[in-house]
Amino acid sequence: MNTLAIRMSKTLTALALLLSAGVALAAHHEEKKDIVDTAVEAGSFSTLVTAVKAADLVDTLKGEGPFTVFAPTDDAFAKLPAGTVEDLLKPENKDKLTAVLTYHVVPGKVMAADAMKADSATTVQGGDITIKTMDGKVMVDDATVTQDDIEASNGVIHVIDTVIMP
Repeated sequence: MNTLAIRMSKTLTALALLLSAGVALAAHHEEKKDIVDTAVEAGSFSTLVTAVKAADLVDTLKGEGPFTVFAPTDDAFAKLPAGTVEDLLKPENKDKLTAVLTYHVVPGKVMAADAMKADSATTVQGGDITIKTMDGKVMVDDATVTQDDIEASNGVIHVIDTVIMP
């Protein structure tokens, strides 16, 4: 091999290594966030995030999982009777708040296509939620899934329009 061919080969090898390092670095920066960080970043779950913090469930929902969270939006919490959220957030009501929040969580990663095939699911709280499909939309108890399959590093979030109660 002549010296020009050797230099070109070395240059191409170095370029290939740089490109593969760049792809690996880009993939590292695009890692999925966990359920809590995904909810915080979305911006429409501030009430849910506040409640999760008050119930000391942040570490759990940042844990390995996987979890499926039926996440009520701020608008869903606003539909509750006046004073309900404030009452649930009181320290003396932590057990009740925890029950409400864990009723929105199903162990495992249940994507919308799988949920549409189910009639019910047992929640982390221990109760069963009813799952049905109406007009192509998934219903969980009395809530409608308005956005589905938001993947997180430790599970999936399905956005719902109503807070469901155990």
